[in-house]
Amino acid sequence: MERWFREMGAEYAYMATDKENIASVRLFTERCGYFKFRTPSILVHPVFAHRLPLPRRAAILRVPPRDAESLYRRRFAATEFFPRDVDAILSNPLSLGTFLAVFKSDSSAANPWLGVDSFLADPPGSWAVLSVWNCKEVFRLEVRGAPTWRRGLARTTRAVDRAFPWLRIPSVPDLFRPFGLYFLYGVGGEGRGAAALVSALCRHAHNMARDGECGVVAAEVAACEPLREGIPHWGRLSCAEDLWCMKRIADEYSEGTVGDWTKKPPGPSIFVDPREF
Repeated sequence: MERWFREMGAEYAYMATDKENIASVRLFTERCGYFKFRTPSILVHPVFAHRLPLPRRAAILRVPPRDAESLYRRRFAATEFFPRDVDAILSNPLSLGTFLAVFKSDSSAANPWLGVDSFLADPPGSWAVLSVWNCKEVFRLEVRGAPTWRRGLARTTRAVDRAFPWLRIPSVPDLFRPFGLYFLYGVGGEGRGAAALVSALCRHAHNMARDGECGVVAAEVAACEPLREGIPHWGRLSCAEDLWCMKRIADEYSEGTVGDWTKKPPGPSIFVDPREF
């Protein structure tokens, strides 16, 4: 596999595994020359039967793919794992859109999207961005081995939520049969209110997933991601520490300013390519 990677021009090989999988970790780190690299978090939130209300003080704008590409390249190009062909991702039919959140109190928030150049020339004090990827069209997941009482409890909460949506019960979707998910990628932002705006974007994505009849929404971020607190998730469904191991397989550096990722200290953010999720 590594020989084929080199032939295809790859500079690194990396693997992801459960940190408790000791045999796998030893195979890669002790025998194959990989380094323990990052421990990102997979944050998963169930899709309720009711829609989530959006904060009144937040405005959510849909960013055209070309502007989204420019925004990501100009603000996140140095982020680890940022894909050079981000334009191909954003224009892929599985990418359901890029969304920007700002506070309505900011002067620019009341205006329609004027383009990334105008936005970056005079950015608001706080803003957040993310994109939504439709994994449902690629694969389905299923939780097996759950006891009967847990299945019954999930069905009950769902039925009550459908009958009385104004109660806003945190109902549990039927994860015990094949279900789809939406993946949130390109999570980023700036300002003191960025985490709150990420939360608003996640609510918007939840409602998209509800309309798309998905069971969950998921995001994968660095363990030290400053915006992580704004991403709602259930601990029982999430993975606090995934384990990534990496190996350098090329001699030259195509990105001289980035250097060797295996020798860099952990960065605060990562850009997870949704095609790999």
